[in-house]
Amino acid sequence: MHSETKNCQNCKKDFIIEPDDFNFYEKIKVPPPTFCPNCRLIRRLIWRNDRYLSKVNCDLCGNSTLSTFRKDNGYIIYCSNCYRSDDWDPLYYEMNYDFSISFFIQFAELMKRVPIRAISVNYTTLVNSDYTNLVSNLKNCYLIYNSDYSENCIYGSEIENCKDCIDNTMIDGCDQSYGNINCKKCYKIFFSTDCIESSDIWFSYDLIGCMNCFGCTGLRNKNYHIFNKPYLKEDYQEKIKELFDGDYNKIAEMESGVKEIYLKTPQRYVHGKQNINTTGDYIYNSKDVKNSYIVNGAQNCKYSMWLMIPTAKDCWDYTEYGKNVDQIYETLTASNNTSNVKFSNIISTNSINVEYSRSCRDVQNIFGCNGLSKKQYCILNKQYTKEEYEILIPKIKKHMDEIPYIDSKGRVYKYGEFFPTDIAPYAYNQTNAQEFFPIKKQDAEKLGYHWQDVADKNYVSTVPKGNLPNFINEVRDSIINEIIECIEWGNEKSKIQNCTKAFRVITSELAFYRRHNIPLPRKCPNCRHYDRIKKRNSITLYHRKCMKKGCENEFESSYAPERPEIVYCEHCYQQEVY
Repeated sequence: MHSETKNCQNCKKDFIIEPDDFNFYEKIKVPPPTFCPNCRLIRRLIWRNDRYLSKVNCDLCGNSTLSTFRKDNGYIIYCSNCYRSDDWDPLYYEMNYDFSISFFIQFAELMKRVPIRAISVNYTTLVNSDYTNLVSNLKNCYLIYNSDYSENCIYGSEIENCKDCIDNTMIDGCDQSYGNINCKKCYKIFFSTDCIESSDIWFSYDLIGCMNCFGCTGLRNKNYHIFNKPYLKEDYQEKIKELFDGDYNKIAEMESGVKEIYLKTPQRYVHGKQNINTTGDYIYNSKDVKNSYIVNGAQNCKYSMWLMIPTAKDCWDYTEYGKNVDQIYETLTASNNTSNVKFSNIISTNSINVEYSRSCRDVQNIFGCNGLSKKQYCILNKQYTKEEYEILIPKIKKHMDEIPYIDSKGRVYKYGEFFPTDIAPYAYNQTNAQEFFPIKKQDAEKLGYHWQDVADKNYVSTVPKGNLPNFINEVRDSIINEIIECIEWGNEKSKIQNCTKAFRVITSELAFYRRHNIPLPRKCPNCRHYDRIKKRNSITLYHRKCMKKGCENEFESSYAPERPEIVYCEHCYQQEVY
């Protein structure tokens, strides 16, 4: 089988379907995609809202709850307790399949009929961690997202197996850490990126096995280094105090100083470890994984992202989670022993043979369902016999081809396409699509995406922009009662980042800053989040050549050619850095 070039329905650019893609599509009996890989990812991410929560009243018990869904969008919203209770039956909302209108129109109606869960959490595993989303097994956590197995963590996303950490993204196995990106098994690490198994680290990049390093980059198994220069133990602390005494105004200076060293130090073309035959970035312990991003313990997967918990096998266009899953295609969030799931969203726990369904668990042989648990042979939440189901499914797929859904921009959705963005419950700028593929309102509207303007929250700030002490030891206990205005509020960037205008400092957060001599932040948690994710590499791959003189090796890298870093192939990097 040969490669084939297609033109994407969405961006109108050509993309290539490779022989291994065709083999996978044949294996799971689906037609080839009509959207390119990036546009397919955007389409999935538009159905995912991590961070933008509002308070609503549960439509069953009446109690206040946090929700990723807005009440004015017409959804019936249940809190986590009610959603998992026996007080309602999803089959009550069954619909007969109508062969005179598009399947996606019918599914959009079903989403408005069936109650939806306010936030996606495994609430039975949470202790004092109400203000979170897409999480499990947390204790005393606040405003963290897409995270598991952590304790006493505040502000951040992709936080796994961590304790006492604030303002981090993509960290695993860390303790007492602040302001980091992509760090693993680190203790007391601050304002750092891409560090592993290191402790007492400040303002550093790409350290492994290091202790007591400040402003360093590319070091291995080093102690007592400042800006990559060695110091005697007794001199190290005194020099650190001279450089950074906890003054807020010196943070930018320290970051600028280490950035100069970083840009002179060769960077490995990819972030990853213990991989065989992989392409993409932030991939670990994986084999035959291609064009993927943030993956751990996967095999034979492609165009996938956020597969953070092993294992995932034989998956294409799969975004988020893992944990013993296989044959997942064009799906957002599938986990815990699921298999053969296609074109679906939030499917978990021993689910098999699922298509075009949402928020279902422990189900088998369902199509176009919403909110089901422990059911099988259902279509649009209606129960069928096995024989009836097997006769009807081929007819529905044929009908989806004959009467496709055509969205506001003329994009055609037949069988084989993920849910249209037209019927997604969220605005583009409140989803993960905006984080990985940021655009402005006018561009979103041209593409037919919904947009939700950042509303003035009518907060009355008691601390104006930037009017905070530069040193944490000058901050009074009463700061926890103040409303602090974000320094980004009102500028153009704040609209893209969904700035919250103002924020508070909570008691445990203040204690952390005092313990580690960290000054108070000037930006709201959302703006701090966007600052951090700018430090990780993009999801797009570029064909590059090793920049070491005389080396002819070529590779795919997420370092764009116009970036200033010195990018080396694996062989040259190992020679230079290790």
